[in-house]
Amino acid sequence: MDKQAISDVIYNHIFANKQSLIDQFNKSKEAIGYFYIDNVLPEDLALECAKVFPKPEQMKMLKSLREYKHVSAQMDKHHPLLEHVIYAFQDERIVKLIGDICSIPVLYADESLYAGGLSLMAKDNFLNPHLDNSHDANRARWRVLNLLYYVTPNWEQKNGGHLELWPNGPKNDAIELESKFNRLIVMATHSSSWHSVNKVKVDNNRCCISNYYFSNNALRETDKFHVTKFRGRPNQTVTNLILDCDANLRMLVRKIFKKGVRKNPHVYKNK
Repeated sequence: MDKQAISDVIYNHIFANKQSLIDQFNKSKEAIGYFYIDNVLPEDLALECAKVFPKPEQMKMLKSLREYKHVSAQMDKHHPLLEHVIYAFQDERIVKLIGDICSIPVLYADESLYAGGLSLMAKDNFLNPHLDNSHDANRARWRVLNLLYYVTPNWEQKNGGHLELWPNGPKNDAIELESKFNRLIVMATHSSSWHSVNKVKVDNNRCCISNYYFSNNALRETDKFHVTKFRGRPNQTVTNLILDCDANLRMLVRKIFKKGVRKNPHVYKNK
């Protein structure tokens, strides 16, 4: 199945459930707007995505107090199916449809996969509570939606590795959204959209295909430019202090160097 055929399947499935997805998003948008939809692709195609997903050693490992995971944006190094799927979510019809669901009139997909692409979490991997960076690489557009499509078969709640939303901030309780096989989660990103991924508890890999949508305007009038900001979990006092200092230092650097001191290496350099 080529990219166009995959786009058609995704579009038709989302469109058929449009009203229920609008209702989902509207119920949560005052805090962190989100919706999820299952069975996004035909099961055999989703299983094939899992089968050809790169192994951890074929990806870049990020390991620090902030996060522990494996990522890749260089799609031509991996199976063509994964590139077809990731760019299928960038089809103009799908971008507009998701914009309609989330009441965002103008949206742009990101061909460079700035911070998008593939991510894998193996046993003990995690992503601490954080706010995503507010803009694209050139600080021209606001980052407003995360699209997370999960492709690990038989992934269960007990496995960990699930998305967590912190609607009242990372000092309070989180909402857990399961990283179920063949599920798409779409969540809003703004200055209060704290989210994380809890630790993977099993000897297996939780695999995700990610896209990010941008817009000319922020979702909230109070939003301001910021770098990605991490915190510890509610009981991690020392980690909180360290990560707060880390965020403040990186923010200071970006005030001096508007586009950072180096190019973000996590982009798709498609030759």
